[in-house]
Amino acid sequence: MNNMISEMLNKYDAGGLTDKKNAVKEIMQEIVLCGLSRAGFFKKAAFYGGTALRIFYGLDRFSEDLDFSLIKTDETFELSDYFPVLKSEVASYGLNVEITEKQKTKESAIRSAFLKGNTKEHMLMFYASDPITSSIAGDEKIKIKFEVDTNPPIGATFEHKYRLLPSPYEVKLYDMPSLFAGKAHAVICRSWKNRVKGRDLYDYVFYLSHGATINKEHLKARLVQSDVWKSENIFTIEDAKQMLFSRFDSIDYAQAKDDVRPFIKDTTSLDLWSADFFKQITIALK
Repeated sequence: MNNMISEMLNKYDAGGLTDKKNAVKEIMQEIVLCGLSRAGFFKKAAFYGGTALRIFYGLDRFSEDLDFSLIKTDETFELSDYFPVLKSEVASYGLNVEITEKQKTKESAIRSAFLKGNTKEHMLMFYASDPITSSIAGDEKIKIKFEVDTNPPIGATFEHKYRLLPSPYEVKLYDMPSLFAGKAHAVICRSWKNRVKGRDLYDYVFYLSHGATINKEHLKARLVQSDVWKSENIFTIEDAKQMLFSRFDSIDYAQAKDDVRPFIKDTTSLDLWSADFFKQITIALK
């Protein structure tokens, strides 16, 4: 195993197979970030979403995807331009993967790609002496999804952060108020279809428990882009609270809890979840 990967693995107290798979995925996510940084990706784009919150702010849940946004709209942006350097970076750590861009079936500003590798091969590399790897199917795939919004809402503010492992690199990412605005927008507007995404609610609690404030301009721009607010209308925090209150009244909290349980270790906090709980903690929103 690569020495840097071994060092990164040391921070994990992974018990069962699921924890070990998540540890492998999280380390691969950071290798992808490092590769994108080396490829110059963050000159045009910024990191946001749950994985950004986990890596740079300590969110205590596993997050599956890497979400990015261009700094400004660019319909000509080509995600595949970064694949050669990214694949070379990943390979330098002994990881055998393929990177493919998802072909759009409908018009969308989102560019998506997948980094895929053989799960058993990678688990044997990370946990060579662990017999638990024998239970993994030979054709199972480990998959890292990353998406780029090429038509970002205005008003986000950014910061630069650094990581030392797997190798020193720099990332441009949304600052905490802008990240919170994106999450509040997801809670208000995300179409959960047949399953409530409890991870949105878990992250929402994380922001409030850390005293985060909302980038109001960016939240308004996201709501305008989603056609739930008029650009000419003044938008206040009280307006945001009322939209959130309305959403909290409509949520199936049993479904929400079921969604987030596989991604967290301590599930006791979920016992409090209810419309009243979320409304009361939202009173402090600034």
